[in-house]
Amino acid sequence: MVRLTGFKLLSRILSGFMPEQVSVWGSRIKSLVQEEPEATKCDLEMKLLSETVLAAQLLLLENAREKPYFFEEKEVDLCQFTTLGGVYHLDILELPPQCKPMKGWMIVEILTEGLQKYKYPPETTEDFETENAFPPIEVVLEVHENVIFFEDPVVARWDAGGKHWKTDGISNVSYKSEERLITFSLETFGPVTLIQDTHINMPYQSWELRPLDVNQVLLTVTTVFTEIQIQIKENLCMLASINLNNKKHSSILEGKWMTPVSFITALKEAGLNIFPTGHSHFYVVINYKIPLVEMKAYRQMALLSSAFAFGWSRWNTLCDSKKVVFKVREHLTKEEPIENPSWTLLMFSGDRAQRLKIDEYSETFSEALKEETEFHSTLYHMVKDFASEEAKEKIRSSNYQFIDSVCHMLVSTRLLSYS
Repeated sequence: MVRLTGFKLLSRILSGFMPEQVSVWGSRIKSLVQEEPEATKCDLEMKLLSETVLAAQLLLLENAREKPYFFEEKEVDLCQFTTLGGVYHLDILELPPQCKPMKGWMIVEILTEGLQKYKYPPETTEDFETENAFPPIEVVLEVHENVIFFEDPVVARWDAGGKHWKTDGISNVSYKSEERLITFSLETFGPVTLIQDTHINMPYQSWELRPLDVNQVLLTVTTVFTEIQIQIKENLCMLASINLNNKKHSSILEGKWMTPVSFITALKEAGLNIFPTGHSHFYVVINYKIPLVEMKAYRQMALLSSAFAFGWSRWNTLCDSKKVVFKVREHLTKEEPIENPSWTLLMFSGDRAQRLKIDEYSETFSEALKEETEFHSTLYHMVKDFASEEAKEKIRSSNYQFIDSVCHMLVSTRLLSYS
């Protein structure tokens, strides 16, 4: 069971990496295992697998040191912007040869190459008297109903020569959000698309991870524009709800269970991107945390998520990059959400966890240890000091696929660095 889980988790994590990276890691496991006697193969395989998963998760949390390359003027930076709603192919077609009556017959020229595109404006305009013979043409497009734009979309055209999207040659853009109609003037025809700032929902304003049932949690991420609730059950994820401007917004993704990788892709394509990349820190002011500390925190939060709720703390921005601070409280599945719950503040450095003396409403930040508490090496041992027996039992009985899925979602959203 454990071996299968590890490979499932590894394949899920490695889905975002280059094939050669995956091949190197896979070859390393295979070659080293084959060199050992049969009795130790399983243990060695699991040790190497654990190291590989650790390395892969760290790669997801590391920030790129520089941007991919320098962009031309008006070129769309696809690390900063995302195309949404597909590509619209706009072309003018030349009128095909028409039928001509001749001695009782209808004669028409048949073109073997089919309909031809008309280049607008033509390459040569010498035969035309005025300079304004080919003015920009007004275009009206209906925005796809399953895509969310939090601000007016930006129109971009495809530059076939440079093989990239550009925003020049487009003017008089007007967007009617209620009718979902966008109008603009286009100087030349070809593929166009609508783009949105990839990081429009970053940094997050707050977040909370709360148990719902056995092996089931609800992750709530609140941004400037929206509140997104994600339900995680065993090895599946589902969009539970979206609130825009404090009003519920319906989405085609609601109620559909998917694997974490498919779910993340679907949310991005719908414009609900809360998943930073290695280049996101170039475009968002973040609360940088050491990747190893951040990853260890996510792993242990996932382990405890069956019985404990975790939440955003304003003190996380005031501690240094080697530590993270967040709220925690025991939350058993039969309990309903409390309006003003009592939270405990924990600080974690990757190898030491402690309860803080301050609370969320203290006037100043302090790393002072709470009275009558001790330092611990992990969050698990920390919460055991105040956990009930029922909570401990729920943690011990947590499904491994569920823990993997929660960890994957926490690593993908990077709540501790992007809040």
